[in-house]
Amino acid sequence: MAKLNNIFTTIRTEGALLPPDLLQRISEGRNIDGLSPDSYHRYGEKLNEVINRSWNVLQGAWSSFRRAQAQLPASDRGTTITRERWLLPLFRELDYGRLSTVPAFEIDGKSYPISHCWQHVPIHLVSYKLDLDKRTKGVAGASSMSPHSLLQIFLNRSDDHLWGVLSNGYKLRLLRDNLALTRQAYVEFDLEAMMEGEVYSDFVLLWLLCHQSRLEGERPADCWLEKWMKVAEDEGTRALDQLRNGVEEAITALGLGFIEHPANAGLRDKLSDGRLSGQNYYRQLLRMVYRLLFLFVAEDRDLLLSPQADEVTRETYLAYYSTQRLRRMAAHFKGTDHTDLFESLRVVMRLLSGESNGAGALLGLVPLGSFLFSDRAVADVIDCQISNRQLLNAIRALSLVYDNNAKVYRSVDYKNLGPEELGSVYESLLELHPQINVQARRFALATAGGNERKTTGSYYTPTSLINALLDSALDPVLDEAMRQGEDAILSLKICDPACGSGHFLIAAANRIAKTLATVRTGEEEPPPSAIQEAKRDVISHCIYGVDINPMAVELCKVNLWLESMEPGKPLSFLDHRIQVGNSLLGTTPKLMADGIPNDAFRPIEGDDKKFVSQMRKVNREERKQRERGVMQHGLWDEHAADYGYLTDAMHQLDATPDDTLEGVRRKEAQYAQLANDPEYIKARLLADAWCAAFVWEKRTPPPAPPHSNGEGSY
Repeated sequence: MAKLNNIFTTIRTEGALLPPDLLQRISEGRNIDGLSPDSYHRYGEKLNEVINRSWNVLQGAWSSFRRAQAQLPASDRGTTITRERWLLPLFRELDYGRLSTVPAFEIDGKSYPISHCWQHVPIHLVSYKLDLDKRTKGVAGASSMSPHSLLQIFLNRSDDHLWGVLSNGYKLRLLRDNLALTRQAYVEFDLEAMMEGEVYSDFVLLWLLCHQSRLEGERPADCWLEKWMKVAEDEGTRALDQLRNGVEEAITALGLGFIEHPANAGLRDKLSDGRLSGQNYYRQLLRMVYRLLFLFVAEDRDLLLSPQADEVTRETYLAYYSTQRLRRMAAHFKGTDHTDLFESLRVVMRLLSGESNGAGALLGLVPLGSFLFSDRAVADVIDCQISNRQLLNAIRALSLVYDNNAKVYRSVDYKNLGPEELGSVYESLLELHPQINVQARRFALATAGGNERKTTGSYYTPTSLINALLDSALDPVLDEAMRQGEDAILSLKICDPACGSGHFLIAAANRIAKTLATVRTGEEEPPPSAIQEAKRDVISHCIYGVDINPMAVELCKVNLWLESMEPGKPLSFLDHRIQVGNSLLGTTPKLMADGIPNDAFRPIEGDDKKFVSQMRKVNREERKQRERGVMQHGLWDEHAADYGYLTDAMHQLDATPDDTLEGVRRKEAQYAQLANDPEYIKARLLADAWCAAFVWEKRTPPPAPPHSNGEGSY
């Protein structure tokens, strides 16, 4: 989990219940309802004075708790002193009064031994000796599952409880029913760091967010936390609409910035003489944006730097090379004509590519590999220069959105940006094409009548429909695999024949990963670390996708990598699993052996009907001759070889570990060898030719007869 953009030092979020920007506004008391003293039942008082009094009381309670810990016998579980010396005083200062223990809740015959409850809010308080994410045998409230799992599963299954609080004295978590979510979602307060470090500003947010008035209401859904969560959802939707425009602005800033810089004469020459087409230039710019989005998300989720990196190395990266630094600068500075910012960004990109022979360790970076960060992906722009002004324009467009209601700019919450958000952003880009005037130093994006979205049929499936499909199609299969164990789960194959940006595949991967983590840990609500580890395995073994649009395939890989990324490991090799192709057309060796069907010669748009009729007669006659043995079977049969060795080679490729950069490179080499196998290429071209019979534009002069063995034949 990542800290909240370094605004709070002891508060972290998981999931997207209450995003960092909203928490900052609550802490600062601006642009949000529900922060008056009256709403906290403190009539005639100033909240800052009330909170300060509570802070002073709790500093004494914390000291008492620490002294009691030092005197506690090793055999004592520590539950009583955690509650009596620290947590109950904390909740008393949050106006819950004296919390009392409650009998275990029961739902459908299953017991949930949650320690306390206030109105409709379950509050589970355990010993400081317990890990919130691990089971502890023999301890009430943690024996059958971890304390976090116990409370989360209870909230998910109960119709009468929506929010809950969990604490072991060192950490306090605010949880909500998240049955509809694919990730764990909560706000966590590091009480130990807060009290030991005397971080009063973070305590202010804890008091404002966890006060009993935030959770009271005739119904659980009436409470202030629900209202604030709805505010966050509405603002997130508006921010997403602006982010689409922001991505266009970022591409425009980069496209213009590279063209206009005096040092980039070579780039301008390529665009002028046609060696670099406008569309290919646009695709390289889009990959640059993919890289930036990837870095934003990876940094904000604390996934980019090696777990072994020391604090000095981490601080060096964050202070001088990170995109967090660029985003902060973009929020405050216009930028100059100097080019140093892109120079440092290029260093990071090349270190992540793995082509620097281990130099990334100097900044705490683990090489990720992949085409995304290779120079090949952006070959014509990677060595160009761009002014700080234009680079910051691009960063600003991607990282800030304007709130028209509050009349302020807000940071995009990249930590919790989901694949559906990235997919919808990409959807808008399919409607655009570049307009370039090299001599005038101009670059713009415009919508074309026959845009790429229409010509590739790129439209994205809404989340509600994906969930309904997974409920009916995946869950029964997953339940059966779960009974059989881990190997059965990892043997499942999920394929989306029109994967787009990967929204469906990631939703499926999340469900499978949670099931796999449940089997591995024995916990119905596994900790995030277990789910993340399982997700990488699932995406590496179970997920397949095809799309006709090459840039959609690239974005799908980016989304899958962001979902499955583990600190310290390179990106999984996915080239053999996420492929460019047309899923509406295909064939098999048996179909090819039977020759071209007569149905291939039915007129479609653009065909000459009279000519199609003639071709159909020719094909029908050739099929009859083949059946009588008069005509040789042709190349379809001649090349009907046994390609079992390719299947074996693919199995070997799958078995090659890719937890290291060396392993990824071995996979890349194995796959390149398979993709360039002469027999495979020949078989693929024959299959393409067979499929082409259905869709080529059938006009005179005709192509070579499809069954011919003569010159010019297929």
